[in-house]
Amino acid sequence: MKANWKLFSGLSVFYVIMAVVYYFVGGEAVGITGMTLAACLAGMVGFYVWFTQKRIGVAIPSDNDDAEIADDAGELGFYSPHSWWPLPTALSATAMGLGLIIGWWLTLIALGSLVISIIGMVTEYEKPTPISSH
Repeated sequence: MKANWKLFSGLSVFYVIMAVVYYFVGGEAVGITGMTLAACLAGMVGFYVWFTQKRIGVAIPSDNDDAEIADDAGELGFYSPHSWWPLPTALSATAMGLGLIIGWWLTLIALGSLVISIIGMVTEYEKPTPISSH
């Protein structure tokens, strides 16, 4: 994490320098504002990673120069190999974007479909608790 927070902090400093140079070269306000906001965003990420590293208090394998790739391996999470829910979610999001062009009625229909699709994708592996009879 040490390399990560140094990278983002350096990126923040770079954006600040570029915003100042852009200002003196005669850039417009939108570019200066964009680079300043990018500097703030990189600074926030750098601060968060630095703060998290200080709170954890241990060096992670990516900070060790002699570490192997396998040292950082581990549980990545569960990814559904056969889920159909991303397809209706993506189609609903696409229809919602097209609804902004075509008409509000399509946006509302797609929003309802998107909510149902997201609920279906999130609760796909939820198992109801069996009702026990005493």
